[in-house]
Amino acid sequence: MAFKRFDTEDIVVSSDSISSPAWSNNQVTLTTFAYNPDQIGTGSAGGQYYWNVYQTGSTEQAAAIQFSIAYGHRFGSGSIPYNAAVPGKSPSATIYGQYRTLINGDENTDFQFGTSTPNSVFFISVERARFKEKILPGSLTLVLENSSSISLTDNSVTASVDTYKDSGREYLIYSGAAGEIYSDAKVYGKLYPDVGIAVLNGDLLESDGALPTIDLTNDLTGSAFQGNKSVLFNSIEAGQNFTLRAEETLSSNYVFVRARNSEFNYSTNPSNISGSGELQHDSMIDTPQAYITAVGLYNDNNELLAVSKLSTPLLKDFTKEALIRIKLDY
Repeated sequence: MAFKRFDTEDIVVSSDSISSPAWSNNQVTLTTFAYNPDQIGTGSAGGQYYWNVYQTGSTEQAAAIQFSIAYGHRFGSGSIPYNAAVPGKSPSATIYGQYRTLINGDENTDFQFGTSTPNSVFFISVERARFKEKILPGSLTLVLENSSSISLTDNSVTASVDTYKDSGREYLIYSGAAGEIYSDAKVYGKLYPDVGIAVLNGDLLESDGALPTIDLTNDLTGSAFQGNKSVLFNSIEAGQNFTLRAEETLSSNYVFVRARNSEFNYSTNPSNISGSGELQHDSMIDTPQAYITAVGLYNDNNELLAVSKLSTPLLKDFTKEALIRIKLDY
């Protein structure tokens, strides 16, 4: 076996940004939505805070979580208080505070959209496995439909500079589709692609008719217990269009294996050597021929790390040089 140490210039590192459909089964657009009935009952602790949304019925084998929806209120309205004697302390207040800290890194800063500081805020958190490293900016299209229909997208394509929060990049959500803004008069929300979260201005969407009425009561016998998550879910389901793409950085190592004319010309196959250590055929002494079929990559401890096989054997002799490029993705 013949060995050759790589030079510094023989190894090059490269990174490429790759985009792909965000949803299961390589779907770019979700048109059907389902939730788990067991999660929304009064006996479900998690259902008080968020709903998981699936691309098909949650009991079906192909079902997988695509995203979750949650409702938050600045003053804790719209959900049942933890203690009736302590107003304003409820799941909606907890959700508002948790997302505020996650996104802004500041528990005292309220969500603001343009000049509006709404009380009702909805959160869409894309499942981590769906958006991979980050959401591809400009790929968002979300249609909400109730008494009116609104298509939403982010302004990453037209933004002159990127704005950053504690959670990473921040883009505004306007009326539009696939990065094309129809109107920038109203800020309907914000997109945080690095953490896979969209924050929506519930007050504005309700007043524009894209959402059903947000229930701010705390009536156990009514729909308020889980109702405000269903407010957003019903509008998404009626809109039948949630388009999104994922983005990730794929790093590659390019290794250039150089076989010069004087190298790797003799076969290392044991059958080519006689018992006395000489070549079996005298004609191979001055005019040898060998076929390169694979390249092994070793470390300094002579441990095999990777093997690259050629699609066809490569003829090598003193009149030929070879340059083999190996790509290692990770």
